Amino acid sequence: MEQVRLGTTGTRVSRICLGMMSFGDPAQRPWALDEEAAEPIVRRAVEGGVTFFDTADMYSRGVSEIITGHLLAKLFPRRDDYVLATKVCLPVGDAPNDKGLSRKHILAAIDDSLRRLGTDYVDLYQIHRWDCDTPIEETMEALHDVVRAGKARYIGASSMFTWQFAKAQHVADKNGWTKFVTMQNHYNLLYREEEREMNPFCVDQGVGLLPWSPLARGRLAGNRDRGGRANTLRAGNDAYGEMMYDEADFDVVDVVREVAGEKGVPMAQVALAWLLGRPGVTAPIVGATKVAHIDDAITAAGLVLDDKDAERLEAPYRPHPVRGHG
Repeated sequence: MEQVRLGTTGTRVSRICLGMMSFGDPAQRPWALDEEAAEPIVRRAVEGGVTFFDTADMYSRGVSEIITGHLLAKLFPRRDDYVLATKVCLPVGDAPNDKGLSRKHILAAIDDSLRRLGTDYVDLYQIHRWDCDTPIEETMEALHDVVRAGKARYIGASSMFTWQFAKAQHVADKNGWTKFVTMQNHYNLLYREEEREMNPFCVDQGVGLLPWSPLARGRLAGNRDRGGRANTLRAGNDAYGEMMYDEADFDVVDVVREVAGEKGVPMAQVALAWLLGRPGVTAPIVGATKVAHIDDAITAAGLVLDDKDAERLEAPYRPHPVRGHG
């Protein structure tokens, strides 16, 4: 698989990033896979050239990080052979300081994540969301200290308004602190609101895009039908996903199905290939619960859509309210 620069940094990553949220505790999420079930999926990704892996401290309350650490140590001969990302902000416990982007929580959370992951550092430490209760100066200085301590190589951000991201970058620049090198935002064929401000801003500033939910919680792979019928266990247990998209989005899904049929490939490959061709996109965060999902993602990295294909896929899009920041 092609290896590209992480944003404008010197670090190189695979064009597909394997999202590890699917691996965790089935008791917390019915569709989550335990370590034994996850191993053949992660192994197939590694065999296919995937070197970039993304998790978060709140996925299954840390179980995802434990599984991630175990499997990557088992499947790679050296720590330097893969790029590991995790996230901080969303609740990992019930105590008042078990969430957010305060200095207290960040410095505790990075140590907890490293312990669960079984490593001395992460390559990319990301803020999972914006924290309205903490001054951004406090957050950026704490993240800078994490980097200076050698516990993270780079920092990144996730879904927020462009003005918030610009403010954070300005604060870091003004004080000589570490700036974000990536933006992991909600971006796919069904949700393209990021094309208005965030994506152009990141392209201009050299910030790499790592889109989450590139298949729109499976809709672009055909896991739901019009009327709400779910075709997979994940689709039937995804209350958050039900709030993210509308019935009208199936107009886009129908075109994805048509283009995929004409090319003789699964729908997921077409949707991912479109995203990989968008300006500024470094690597979509692809989740997987089957080995076939990995095969689709790897193949999509080599699938080229022409301008007419892209125009057809984009034509039915309708503007959405801002979604994915919460």
